[in-house]
Amino acid sequence: MQLIDGNAVAQAIIRELTVSVSRLDGRRPKVVFIRVGEDPASVAYVNKKAKVAADIGIESAVIALPQSTSKAELFHHIDVLNTDASVDGILVQAPLPEGISQNETFNRISPDKDVDGFHSVNIGKLCQEDETGFVSCTPAGIVELLRRSHTDVEGRHVVVVGRSLIVGKPLALLLSRRGKMGNATVTISHSRTRDLEAITRQADILIAAIGRPRFITASGVKPDAVVIDVGINRIPNASRPSGYQLVGDVDFDAVAPQCAKITPVPGGVGPMTVAMLMRNTMKAYLKHR
Repeated sequence: MQLIDGNAVAQAIIRELTVSVSRLDGRRPKVVFIRVGEDPASVAYVNKKAKVAADIGIESAVIALPQSTSKAELFHHIDVLNTDASVDGILVQAPLPEGISQNETFNRISPDKDVDGFHSVNIGKLCQEDETGFVSCTPAGIVELLRRSHTDVEGRHVVVVGRSLIVGKPLALLLSRRGKMGNATVTISHSRTRDLEAITRQADILIAAIGRPRFITASGVKPDAVVIDVGINRIPNASRPSGYQLVGDVDFDAVAPQCAKITPVPGGVGPMTVAMLMRNTMKAYLKHR
């Protein structure tokens, strides 16, 4: 069994971006994060992204808005950033307060600054296999993990468990596209799939993104499959100083011994999401020059 080390791959990408940014003339790439409210996870995610940007040499700024912010106020901030020539990327951190639509918010961002890859224009470009668009960061990170772990996907059966706009749907489009790191046969399954285990057992490459701790068990995984665990779930653990531990959507201890390759949680897909965000910001910068 080979452990696919997402931390190591993400650090390699960050080093590559750091070299690229150091060679730029003139202004540096810039990304702005908008956070609404004080959700602890959102605060931590934005701080992490800002730190990685600084390490690379990418400028960043955080606009922290109160939980009471209205849709009109949020959209005003987005509109100002859309017209600011010094800003290459805009990211609105989810979740948003009740009453503010995530999809409407994502579509308010200029497609050319949508470094999260959630705008309908960029989703459409992905459907058309138009590489000028931005691909959402977690699916792009998964494909990069597969590529750098020398996992061929062409002609193989990939089963994605989860159908979200953030992971499942764009990932299926990526892996089924023509060309390198594509040409896979992709099945999207989910919580309503009948006899889900029978489907997941067919997978040469199984990608779990359903948001349920240890949902995928050994009986649902074919021997020598490649397993990518996208889940990050907090479960109580009194033996830990924090009182909880992070686990994936895969029962790692039971599944790992029968896999060809598997990602851990934490340290698998998670670090790749931030690294690919920085790559998208660099791409946006080069488009705006």
